[in-house]
Amino acid sequence: MSQGYINLCKLHSTESRMIKNSFYIETYGCASNKADSHIISTVLVDSNYVQTALNSAQFVIINTCAVKQQTENKIKRRLRNLYERYKGDLTKYLIIAGCLPHIAPNYIKVIEKLVPNFGAIIDLNNIHEIPKILGELKEGKRNLIFKASHSIDKSKFQVRLPQGKMTGIVPISEGCLGACTYCCVKNARGRLYCYKPQSIIQNVQSQLKQGIKQIYLTSQDCSVYEYGNINLANLIENIVNLEEKFYLRLGMVNPQFIVENLNQLITIFNFDKVYKLFHMPIQSGSDNILQKMNRTYRIKPVLQNLKKLKENVPNLSFSTDIICGFPGETESDFNETVQIIKEVKPEILNVSKFTPRPGTKAKKMKQLNSKIIKERSSRLSRIFRESLIDMNLKWEGWEGEVLVLHPGEQPKQAFGRNIAYKNVFIDNFNKKFGTFLEVKIKRVEGFNLFGVIN
Repeated sequence: MSQGYINLCKLHSTESRMIKNSFYIETYGCASNKADSHIISTVLVDSNYVQTALNSAQFVIINTCAVKQQTENKIKRRLRNLYERYKGDLTKYLIIAGCLPHIAPNYIKVIEKLVPNFGAIIDLNNIHEIPKILGELKEGKRNLIFKASHSIDKSKFQVRLPQGKMTGIVPISEGCLGACTYCCVKNARGRLYCYKPQSIIQNVQSQLKQGIKQIYLTSQDCSVYEYGNINLANLIENIVNLEEKFYLRLGMVNPQFIVENLNQLITIFNFDKVYKLFHMPIQSGSDNILQKMNRTYRIKPVLQNLKKLKENVPNLSFSTDIICGFPGETESDFNETVQIIKEVKPEILNVSKFTPRPGTKAKKMKQLNSKIIKERSSRLSRIFRESLIDMNLKWEGWEGEVLVLHPGEQPKQAFGRNIAYKNVFIDNFNKKFGTFLEVKIKRVEGFNLFGVIN
């Protein structure tokens, strides 16, 4: 996903009078953050707060992300802008949530300098307590800092989603078991905490009853899910056995999982309702760099089992992430990554230029020249774009089911996805969104498939 923010209500361009007991949320970053914002919104509405536009909101909640320097810079500019805009308004309170305040020791002080009059900084695991927190702010308090004493099961919060929404997000765990030298998110989200399967399934059911047609299972690492004797494949089997018609998308899976649990993945991706989209961030094609990153796998067994997975799951789409310019990456290391991408030909590739993050071991390593990092990133992106020219041609003439999600880019056009999570544009569409239709693909252009209703 892009690192931009999502307005959970429309931003009015004109000034408006503040509405008492009202709130506005801006969300940056990953699906887990979006799930957190849905929980915050639902809990507040249940406590008689009203969601409104920025200018009229009494409480402005910024749910932050910290995974990339670019995103951090964007959020810092936004926080400073909000401070300058509303610093003279004592009726307005700014609440900072999400990862950013917690990515390194004393990083809260960075936020304090940006927004000296902030209302509250909250923890990732006390978002459900936000009505109580806002109550303290209404008593006239400011500069409150709340830290949770323990992890909470976020799947038990059954959220209410906007009418007409097609996509639901259900968290299955928080934190991870890794210790990657470049990652500051671990500092914020902590060790792995898996949620109860019963709560997850009930959450899915609740969202499906609201008209949701595709469910995203999310976590920092979905592959490490285990609760009692329930593993990831068991959990997903219980979900897809629900009677409703929907598609399920599995979130990010650590490469170590495909080495140790290939059969689980084969089982998961052969369930009828599961999107055949496998997101596994390799990060580098060089074992030397993987060691420096403290990634526990080596590239050869990962690729061997990826090949076996594709053999056992027809039309599997593969998505991966690559970090360019990690400290110590030589031209030879980078060329190994290039060769892997040429060999594997992922359908989706997320290329990131390495930037050192606060509180990480990689920040203390000798950094590469930024020009080298930029050049490698551009080169890899170009190689990937070239691979798209004929990658999807095999889909021309395909006939099958497509979930129609929203309007397309042209008049009378709709956008949907097939079971391989391919972008499908349907011409001459005059039916309801959220329906499953039989479609025939007439032409292919790069990422996109174009079809008609059968």
